[in-house]
Amino acid sequence: MYKDVVTIGLMPTRRPVFKFETAKKEYDVIMPIIRSQMTKYVKFVDVDDICEGGMGTIPSDIPKVVKKFKAANVDALFFPFCDFGCEEVVASVAKQFKLPTLIWGTRDKVSTYEVRQKETQCGLFAATKVLMNYNVKYSYIWNCEADSPDFVKGFEKFVRVASVLKNLRNMNVAEIGDRPRDFYSVIHNQLALIQNFDITVKPIPLAAITDRANMILEKKDKELTDYYAEFTSRIDCNSGGPESYVWKVCAGTLAIEQLMKEHNCRCAAFDCGGVSKALNMEGGCGCAIEGELADRGLPTACETDVWGAISALIASSLTLGEDSPFLADWTYRHPTNDNAELIWHGGPFAYSLAKKDSKPKLHYTAANNRTEPWWEMKQGDLSLLRMDEHDGKYYMFCGEGKTTEGPETTGTWVWMEVDDWKKWEEKLMLTPYIHHVAGVYGHYYDELREIAKYLGVIFETPDSPGYKGL
Repeated sequence: MYKDVVTIGLMPTRRPVFKFETAKKEYDVIMPIIRSQMTKYVKFVDVDDICEGGMGTIPSDIPKVVKKFKAANVDALFFPFCDFGCEEVVASVAKQFKLPTLIWGTRDKVSTYEVRQKETQCGLFAATKVLMNYNVKYSYIWNCEADSPDFVKGFEKFVRVASVLKNLRNMNVAEIGDRPRDFYSVIHNQLALIQNFDITVKPIPLAAITDRANMILEKKDKELTDYYAEFTSRIDCNSGGPESYVWKVCAGTLAIEQLMKEHNCRCAAFDCGGVSKALNMEGGCGCAIEGELADRGLPTACETDVWGAISALIASSLTLGEDSPFLADWTYRHPTNDNAELIWHGGPFAYSLAKKDSKPKLHYTAANNRTEPWWEMKQGDLSLLRMDEHDGKYYMFCGEGKTTEGPETTGTWVWMEVDDWKKWEEKLMLTPYIHHVAGVYGHYYDELREIAKYLGVIFETPDSPGYKGL
């Protein structure tokens, strides 16, 4: 599984008209707490060596801080206020980076004029106005103590947002095979993706997958044999399908993973049937590879759905690589629960998401000569999302639900219950989304709303007002 690390440029700030000793005392309290947050996922680049007391204070600090942060290739910026702070320094540094920016300061302990020493909240209001004037998009944490649950929650949300934006920045999407002939719904504008999001679609021909997979199968080195043994230890492969199927799934997974990394691609849009044929297999093989790639940190989307792949990468990045996303169809309504919907696709969901009480299997259907992953996903809370485009505008849909029980079906699937399915259906029918949706376990509504703000896209939920384009 891919694990993300977010590098944050950390510049506490103070204002020269307030006492240095007061700001430094605040610095000494908050910095150990800040540095202890999410140490597995966060690397801080501080200014201790270039700014007096480790705090950005005067205009001459600006070029030094910018130079250090650029050299470190930071992914985000964090400006803790140790008193009123210096909005000039904060905004001047931030405007030179198109990066997620976090503003926060603690509550002042006293309120009488005679002993008022920091006026932190006042400075936060001033700085955010200047950031807006400088066209800097920013996040903030409620004015609270550094050791409070509000700070911990707010910082974690910011890191998840920063992870998504980092992974979308100058990102390449692998387009593996052509758009299936009948799928007009996945047509996309590649030039607009480059111009508006710096996202490039990189075609990887099916012939390249054939050649690489055949080479891997011929060598049959330790990487492949170990992978085959691990795969067959966790998935029941004794359904009567061709003996070569699992070998080709494993070789195809390794081949596509290698090609994606060589082309610096973070996600992929698949022609699933084309991949199966490239490996000389009928049906299902491409789907199985998609699920395996998702668990190896490379999210994918079926039917060469580029926006689906981007949405799946957003979902994956929200978890900081701790959980796999899935790309599903809105399929059909529950037979007895009016607020439940089948979240399904013909086999591409990651093994790590499967219910483990009945062993996941590869199921062979003789009628259509198809072998495919076959399991129900685990129970839990879900966040569903999709980015898409229409008429030069960009949209992000987000909704939250929970899994529920329902009839068993084919492929990979789970039933999801929401508060009011009719409201969801109307939103999806009357807005520029299709039958594909990305999903991830957990609650990420707040993060997705913040991501939409940074991307400059229209954020929609089942409760949003009606789409104005129809």
